[in-house]
Amino acid sequence: MLEKEVLNFEKTAIVGIVTQNQSEEKLREYLDELEFLTFTAGGQVVKRFWQKMDKPNPKTFLGTGKIDEINLYVKENEISTVIFDDELTPSQQKNISKIIDCKILDRTNLILDIFAQRAETSYARTQVELAQCIYLLPRLSGLWTHLERQKGGIGMRGPGETEIETDRRIVRDRISLLKDKIKTIDKQMGVQRSNRGAMVRVALVGYTNVGKSTLMNAVGKSEVFVENKLFATLDTTVRKVVIKNLPFLLSDTVGFIRKLPTQLVDSFKSTLDEVREADLLLHIVDISHPDFEDHIEAVNQILQDIKANDKPVIMVFNKIDSYQHLTIDEDDLITEKTTRHYTLEEWKSTWMSRLGDQNALFISATQKENFEEFRERVYEAVRQIHITRFPYNKFLYPDYKDAIEKEE
Repeated sequence: MLEKEVLNFEKTAIVGIVTQNQSEEKLREYLDELEFLTFTAGGQVVKRFWQKMDKPNPKTFLGTGKIDEINLYVKENEISTVIFDDELTPSQQKNISKIIDCKILDRTNLILDIFAQRAETSYARTQVELAQCIYLLPRLSGLWTHLERQKGGIGMRGPGETEIETDRRIVRDRISLLKDKIKTIDKQMGVQRSNRGAMVRVALVGYTNVGKSTLMNAVGKSEVFVENKLFATLDTTVRKVVIKNLPFLLSDTVGFIRKLPTQLVDSFKSTLDEVREADLLLHIVDISHPDFEDHIEAVNQILQDIKANDKPVIMVFNKIDSYQHLTIDEDDLITEKTTRHYTLEEWKSTWMSRLGDQNALFISATQKENFEEFRERVYEAVRQIHITRFPYNKFLYPDYKDAIEKEE
């Protein structure tokens, strides 16, 4: 008889601050996301702490009173991990650890941990390990305080290397080794990409957990891993897709997130080559998420960082079956109408209308709503790129509606 698997979630507290640049409402959104990240990593958030500050305390990130309050709560409720929403400096992490006796993590560390759990292939594991080593290097002294300094006295004088310096050297050597390994794999992947010939390449990009892999499975009839958690997909999957008689390559890439650690952007640059070398980007957006406009901005910023913001883009607003808007009663004269009250039709008449009919789609990947329209739009966009590249192939790929008639 199979034993029932018992999941042990770590009891966790999360911490954020309200500053001049981050309002209370914005912090609430970030902490919601941090809670989802914590759940994905295997933690259960039992308490949220936040404080209003002009800027973070350079020594302990928060004020001493708030740190003491968290410390008391951790002791009384047996909390095993405290996670901060912003990246902590090595000295902040060290100082907080001296006061609060439990694991102290920041958003970057948490995301790296999720990536480490999700990495399946040797390539993904190498990229994650490189990011972890780059993150760890300046924090070694915080982790190994007992190795910081050689004790003086007889036999300890003269030249020599302290244990913390030895550790740093080992990590630096490991970083250079991993970089060399990634360069080798990059060359192999470059050869693979060059062997794909002149087929049009389409890449799915977007925030994490917006349904890219679900859409990939629906369009490409492939079996990409899908789960309602953040960063379910780390490894780039490339599939040959044929719509009517037109073949092209479709790639599913790692999802983006706000405050994405720079170490990850750097180490995953090679994975993002699929995006850089694509001819067309399908920017998938979860329209049912209340902060989808912020998500679009975050994705556009990362595309700019990896120099892929000059490509033709079709905005695909997914999960229309889950979209729900707030309503205002007719006799309610106090509540002010915000974007949260917009219906789908009202959204379509906002800035989305400026994208044009050809560059905005509204679909549901799970329910396959408006799927025929999606296939037609992608077909026409890929066909345009193909016949621009090979004008003599124009007669092979007629308009989508003509292709339907031929098929029937």
